[in-house]
Amino acid sequence: MNSKIFVGVAVIILVVVLGGILLTGPTMIVAPQENTSEVSNVQQVQPLKVELSEISVDRITERNASIKIAFTISNPNPRAVIVQTMDYQLYESTVSDSVQIAGGEIGSRPEGMVEFGSDYYVLLGNNSIILKETITLKGSENTPKLWETLRSDDQTWRVTGDVFYNLSSMTSGQENVISFEFFD
Repeated sequence: MNSKIFVGVAVIILVVVLGGILLTGPTMIVAPQENTSEVSNVQQVQPLKVELSEISVDRITERNASIKIAFTISNPNPRAVIVQTMDYQLYESTVSDSVQIAGGEIGSRPEGMVEFGSDYYVLLGNNSIILKETITLKGSENTPKLWETLRSDDQTWRVTGDVFYNLSSMTSGQENVISFEFFD
């Protein structure tokens, strides 16, 4: 017999098996906050937990200030999730509770086709990760009250933001968002 026939049949069987695995894999959804009836064949998962681990003024000079900020993201579920990005905004509330002094994004979200070298985090089941960043503020004569507050040990911080994550993979499953707000 012709070996091309065997190779063709093997490729078709492999495609069918892989397609079956992808299509019949478990479906996971984030559990709703209120009590609703359970949907059969759908595994409900708990939302991720976000905590503010650290926020401190690391170094301050006449020209700039460095602020260290760290967040702990915990996955209370037995299955892994993919944390794409965490967007946050930082306020020093003794100076102004509504004027943002800094903000940022940790991680990256794929745009269009899946990117190679994307900066996302796989968070294994029943585990946590710490996302850290150092913020550099440029000194300004326009904000002397902020600079005085940063020099003292009497800062009052407010941090708000969102964590974007997927339950199964970057290309399947639904994107979920957790919003947070911390006062320190």
